[in-house]
Amino acid sequence: MLRRTSLAVSASLIIVALAAIPASTSSPGIGNVPQGIQSDAAYASSGANRVGNVLATTQRTSCYTPEAAFFTSLAPANAYSGMTPCGGAANTGENPGPYATQAGSNAGYPAAGPMLVKGHSESDIRVDPTNPYHLIGQSKWFVSAEGYNHLLGFYESTDGGKTWPVQGHVPGYEGWTDNTDPVGAFDRFGNFYSLILPYQFFYDNDFHNFQINPNREPNPKLAAEVIAASVRPHGATTADEWSTRDGQMDIVAPYDSKGREPDKQWIAIDTNRYSPFRDRIYVMWVVFTGPATAHPFVAIAQALPDGTHTPWSSPISLPEVSGTPQGATYLLPHVTPDGTLYTSLVTTMPKKGYCCDVLFLDKSTDGGITWTSTLISDSIAATPFVYPNTTFRDGIEESFAVGNKKIGGHYPLYVTWEDYSAGVVNILLAASYDEGITWSRPIQVNDNASAVDEFQPNLDVAPDGTVSVAFYDRRLACPAAGSPDAGPSGIALDTINPNYGGTLPPYGAANYCVNSSIQFYMPTLSPKGHNIRLTQHTWDPQLSAPHTSCPTCRTTFIGDYFGITSAAGRSYTTSVTTYDDGTNPTHQQQQVIAILSIP
Repeated sequence: MLRRTSLAVSASLIIVALAAIPASTSSPGIGNVPQGIQSDAAYASSGANRVGNVLATTQRTSCYTPEAAFFTSLAPANAYSGMTPCGGAANTGENPGPYATQAGSNAGYPAAGPMLVKGHSESDIRVDPTNPYHLIGQSKWFVSAEGYNHLLGFYESTDGGKTWPVQGHVPGYEGWTDNTDPVGAFDRFGNFYSLILPYQFFYDNDFHNFQINPNREPNPKLAAEVIAASVRPHGATTADEWSTRDGQMDIVAPYDSKGREPDKQWIAIDTNRYSPFRDRIYVMWVVFTGPATAHPFVAIAQALPDGTHTPWSSPISLPEVSGTPQGATYLLPHVTPDGTLYTSLVTTMPKKGYCCDVLFLDKSTDGGITWTSTLISDSIAATPFVYPNTTFRDGIEESFAVGNKKIGGHYPLYVTWEDYSAGVVNILLAASYDEGITWSRPIQVNDNASAVDEFQPNLDVAPDGTVSVAFYDRRLACPAAGSPDAGPSGIALDTINPNYGGTLPPYGAANYCVNSSIQFYMPTLSPKGHNIRLTQHTWDPQLSAPHTSCPTCRTTFIGDYFGITSAAGRSYTTSVTTYDDGTNPTHQQQQVIAILSIP
């Protein structure tokens, strides 16, 4: 058994010197599309008879009592409808609140009663290693899109994604205004760990105020922000069957001072049968000490068969790129079968006017205690914060995965990232077959003929070694007026958009509406066919989109990432749609599951 005393040590950081950042006008890999370009018409029909779609989050109705009520509404524009009392609509069987973690709240908190969950953006999906038909997805569970008011929710299937009968919010952390960033992992025993970022803010004239003030914050008895966990034990069947630690909240690291803000947490569990660090849990996150200054950390525990774990270690610092005060963010830990732990990270270079991002790799061969760092790419053209024509913000820039079968004596490593050097966002992919020392020349994943934005790539490596990259795709125009999809898409409701110079509603608009796509590769990155359309219907990202700062602020949200996994020869993604398939008449952000056989 792993003991706390063996983990609560300072990490020895061995940082490989990175080369000077060269001037660059375009990133290598743009235009290098091994499978060739395909027409928009071919892409539009590419998923027919291959991909199944299931709207998971319309199958149940959830309600919970939020810590802070927020009734400002933008209705009727863009399908907004404000915060709505539950009114007995819930059918998930979960506890609607109030909750024990809300005890000690200031006057006016929590809300007077449960509110209806409407939106479901940003997502993660995982498959149970003990049962390939058991899947758990997670997303943000919004009661107010206008107020960005949400908890983490989950949806669960035991029939390979056909139905999702068990749903609800992840309980135990309702005393914070929001909790966020859906990500989880199964251990080797079938227990599911959800990693959570609860944080406090209060509404100040409709704006989010993060001031640390016992007289104003909703619940001064709780830390302002924490990295925390909750475990759904193997065999759980109801919405509220989640465990804390010894009856208390399972807090990995608390943060009580403004100016030290945790974010971007991720989790990996070593389920490799013969790994020397088998069953070790790795939790990673960054702490922002300025608007663009992030410092990465890892904490470690050992998973036990009954769904409990040993105490979390003290946070261990990860290497950062020398010569830049930006530190690093977007940690995505993965473990190869021999127990080696890797994560990709991204930083920006202020001396170059923040034009270009640096992607690098941290590696640990001793279970997360000591680390080395190597460069992957220093010529990534940074994407815009908000894409043209729409108001949703950019998300996580890269995705990372590891192979499970050796090539040339080493387990392959794969990384994909966004690049803006062509004036639109493209997705690049590279591999390393020598443990990150060298990387292949990047290839372009998206094979669209028209110049549009393709973004938020997400990597997966199937048990047979097949590599897949899923991503959001804007190559297809919005439905035209009078077309079969015009009504169900809700385009007529899209009447306010300060970032669009065309006519509203945006019928037929280019580089505006969204689909999800996937590209499959052999382990050596030889492509298996062309991009495949995962969503059967194009959707409008302006409808019911959460506002991240205030209802009248421009920036909206569809998620910083979405989920992908694979099992038993099938690929699963969970991504946003606002399309009405007959179960989403108010055009809320819902999670659509795409299922297809791996070629």
